[in-house]
Amino acid sequence: MSTDVQNFIGELDAGVFEQKVARALSDVALGVVTNGKAGSVTLKFDMKQIADSGQVTIAQKLSQVIPTTHGKLSEENTTPSTMYVGRNGALTLYPENQVDMFNPANKKQEA
Repeated sequence: MSTDVQNFIGELDAGVFEQKVARALSDVALGVVTNGKAGSVTLKFDMKQIADSGQVTIAQKLSQVIPTTHGKLSEENTTPSTMYVGRNGALTLYPENQVDMFNPANKKQEA
């Protein structure tokens, strides 16, 4: 199993990153058709391991260039998120083997 990109993007920054990407795509597209000039949206993900764990901190960077009548507007936004790295490098918000502590089957029998 590899990373589910749709879930990954939706989980970054508690869902806020997905909204930022949607807004950037719309703003750039509107600038392109309004002004007849090229624009861009760029996503960049920098990852660092957290100590010796199976987790990484991901610095997700969103850059946009919106064409205007007499030039362009550019903006850059970077926020961090923490993810678990599972089998085959799959990135998830929660570890693969997380135990459901509310499931009675997982509780130890009391003597």
